Amino acid sequence: MSIKNSLTRRGFLKGTVGAVAAPYIIPSLARGADGKPPASERITMGCIGLGGEGLGKNVRAFLAQSDAQVLAVCDVDPQHLAAGKKVVEDHYAAQMRSGAYKGCDVYSDFRRILDRKDIDAVMFATPDHWHVLMSVMAIRAGKDVICEKPTLTVREGRILADTVKRYGAVFQLSTEDRAMACHHRMAELVRNQRIGKLQRIIVGLPSGPGDKGDPTPKPIPDGFDYDMWLGPAPLAPYCPARIHWNFRWISDYSGGMLTDWGAHLIDTAQWANDTERTGPIEVEGTGKRWEGGLYDTFYDFSLRYKYASGVQMLVKSGGVSLRFEGSDGWVGNNGWLGKVEASSPKILNSEIGPGDTKLFTCPAGEHRNFLDCVKSRRDPYFPAEIGHRCCTVMHIGNIAMNLGRELKWNPDKEQFVDDPAADRYLSRAMREPWTL
Repeated sequence: MSIKNSLTRRGFLKGTVGAVAAPYIIPSLARGADGKPPASERITMGCIGLGGEGLGKNVRAFLAQSDAQVLAVCDVDPQHLAAGKKVVEDHYAAQMRSGAYKGCDVYSDFRRILDRKDIDAVMFATPDHWHVLMSVMAIRAGKDVICEKPTLTVREGRILADTVKRYGAVFQLSTEDRAMACHHRMAELVRNQRIGKLQRIIVGLPSGPGDKGDPTPKPIPDGFDYDMWLGPAPLAPYCPARIHWNFRWISDYSGGMLTDWGAHLIDTAQWANDTERTGPIEVEGTGKRWEGGLYDTFYDFSLRYKYASGVQMLVKSGGVSLRFEGSDGWVGNNGWLGKVEASSPKILNSEIGPGDTKLFTCPAGEHRNFLDCVKSRRDPYFPAEIGHRCCTVMHIGNIAMNLGRELKWNPDKEQFVDDPAADRYLSRAMREPWTL
């Protein structure tokens, strides 16, 4: 019996969707003989996408959770698939010997996992152009979802957020930043006006890629389901520079470093600015991209956003950093998880007291937070609506650079102001037979 059915029977799923999640504690009497929750109390998982992030981080993170059990893995690359099966079955070796675990099933078609009634939740770690489509299909199939960031377009993000709400699903956009003490600390200091009235945010992101990509077509490797890898994206010849990690630099599949790293640091900016459920009203910027190769996203960029409050946000490539400047000082850091610094010891050492705004986090990370919320039926720390709003900030930045002019944005209507030419970039057609 899966965890959803088991918990529903006991009446444990009475939490309100959208509320802040609280940790879920399994009573000691409910644990198995080895100190782990019995099989009937574990959340059953299917993991789809087994590349560096998928297998190296996400699968291993769920294997480390005693109240989760990975039943199946999926990838279009047979080498990735074999590696994923081995990692999972090595982890459950003792249970396999005792007959308590029947083995990890493998698939090249993710829909086979969605068809399984014994799987409660799925983890997606695919190229970006698959994120929303797979997530929506999974939610419609009754699964809860944790998915790598980002979305591909503004319209797709809106469909995802609305689908999560309609079905009452638990959805986590998989980033660790809100669980990291430095990001949480900066956001709380700013939200509680320890630097006075926030005036400017400066976000530093990496540059990339370092070359234009070789577009020379090559034979498709044996067993590699390239048509499924492309999925809803336009038909294109296979070449090694197109797939796996490199998809990030091709606009058919991703938004470049702006969306890849922006989903981390711009989320903290939105969190601190108290705009995580809305967005800026203006954007302009310039960028550079390679010509004559495969990679066409911006590898160098400089953007300026303006919010209705008057706060300006500058986003620049060339190095990872965050800085919040206010009327009474500043706080920030250098490096993704760099030490928090401030303009004065008073700001740096300020305590967040009982009467202050305290921001929800889960120091154990997004995977732990997701499992807790599957049980409580409450929103994780990076739910669909907030994730969509964060990704929208980057998408409109890419649109501004593509058009080469300042754009006015209406975050309530989620469209540009009197600008049908810019609005055309908000969505993309999907290759048949895929559709939302």
